[in-house]
Amino acid sequence: MRFNPLFRKLLIWTFGLLAGLSPVVLAEAVTPQERVQVHASRATSSLLLLRGEGFQKSHQARLDADIQALAAAMQSLPQPSAELRASHLQLVTQLRLGVSFGPNEEDVPWGYPQDLSKSLRDFLHAARHQPQEGDSELSAKVEYLAVQYLSRSYVGSFEIAREQPDTYLGQDERLLVPAVDQELAALDQAATPDVGKLKVRWEYLKAALSDMNSKSNTLESVSGRPFAPITVDRHSRALTTQWMAAH
Repeated sequence: MRFNPLFRKLLIWTFGLLAGLSPVVLAEAVTPQERVQVHASRATSSLLLLRGEGFQKSHQARLDADIQALAAAMQSLPQPSAELRASHLQLVTQLRLGVSFGPNEEDVPWGYPQDLSKSLRDFLHAARHQPQEGDSELSAKVEYLAVQYLSRSYVGSFEIAREQPDTYLGQDERLLVPAVDQELAALDQAATPDVGKLKVRWEYLKAALSDMNSKSNTLESVSGRPFAPITVDRHSRALTTQWMAAH
């Protein structure tokens, strides 16, 4: 097949441009379907932080902002299913209910943590069944891990979807940390400096999340060190914000 000189030059330039792009640029974009999962977990973490840190106004403001961000993410979905819309309303109801209880642990009904975790799982399950392109769920996994960590820090073990062991909803740090670690390790640090920043932040998170000790009911870390929910929350949110901005 013959190519005219102009087309040949254009073809060479195109291949050269593609070859120079880093894996981060070529990676799948973060889909609206994943973004709603991220914002749902973030809002849940914000409620846990609000209650666990004594109802500070800054944490209340962040929870309100996260609920609004989740609503905006829902609106960005092309055709949210009826199941997803219903589970969204249920999750927000549970989040608002969590604020209505008194500040003390004994003010919270015994079954509320289970109701909250179920509402989040139901929403994430419905969101994962929305049409999507790409299969990277890195941000959703990190934020889901943060929910598990904050839950163990403040209210007790988070109940994962054990009936879904092949999805991130049914997994804890024993599977999710290696999965995120593998995906980040596959990125080319030399080609994109921002990848280096992601990996540095992840190294701290990996150590903290791996120490969560979900297999134990004692609510003690593997190392015996105290949990650090505020720090884990901050690094998780910064990492996923950076990751989604790059996509």
